[in-house]
Amino acid sequence: MRKTRASRRFGSYPYLTVVFSITFALFVLGLSGLLALQAFRLSDSIKDNVEVYVYLDKYMAGDEVRRTGQLIRRKDYLSVKENRPQIRFVSKDDAARRIIRDTHEDFVTLLGENPLRDAYVIRIKPELYQKEQMRQIKADLEAVKGVFEAVYLEEQVEEANKNIYKITWVLLGFAAVLFIAVFVLINNTLRLAMYSQRFLIRSMQLVGATGSFIQKPFLLRSAFYGFVGGIVASAGLYGLLSYASTELDIFTLIQEPKALYMFFAGLCTLGVLLSMGSSYRALKKYLNMPLDELY
Repeated sequence: MRKTRASRRFGSYPYLTVVFSITFALFVLGLSGLLALQAFRLSDSIKDNVEVYVYLDKYMAGDEVRRTGQLIRRKDYLSVKENRPQIRFVSKDDAARRIIRDTHEDFVTLLGENPLRDAYVIRIKPELYQKEQMRQIKADLEAVKGVFEAVYLEEQVEEANKNIYKITWVLLGFAAVLFIAVFVLINNTLRLAMYSQRFLIRSMQLVGATGSFIQKPFLLRSAFYGFVGGIVASAGLYGLLSYASTELDIFTLIQEPKALYMFFAGLCTLGVLLSMGSSYRALKKYLNMPLDELY
């Protein structure tokens, strides 16, 4: 009975409401951030798979072909995976057989010779996937001895960059709006929670407690709830991403565990900071509020 009366007098802290509000807000914000992260990973994946065909001069000897390949392999703009430059050789005979298999037309017999050229197929580092840089790379490749022409889909480069630019600004604007909404939601929730504790705060002041002594347990509790909200939101996002991976293969291709773990850690940190900041502002208000305004 004594505990019930004390709760009615001082107000009970809305634990579940606070945790649910923080979790929901962080989940929505995290979802937008996760979509942005996946969009950037997808753009990098697309850029990393763009191939440049480096066609060689005709009638080159095998040693000359290999020497030209070594010169191309040393270029610092080649994409590297597992310490291996992304370059492969496609002979004109292999290319002819592939075309004949796909088209069912033997153009070699019809023409009396194979008009194709030997080629090296390379991939460029994603960060160099820009219009001017790709043109410089094309010119540099064509300056290599034994290279006839370097070919890539220039229109695809320009279109991809335009789309990535648009998507980036849309996602940044959406994330900014969501961040403001999340801040307001968490701030209002914790202000209401502190409102229920205003008489307890005043009672602690009346018995001589300092402001820092009063704030410490509330701030620690807010930090704990923010952390719990971040953990629950991260678990929900991870489950959603795992489900999406089973339904859409593209999510499996662009996942990067290290980046995801850093993202979830950032989400938990954001929950702690927002919770503590909102609680601190509310506490300062009630610590300085006159007695008449508490009612």
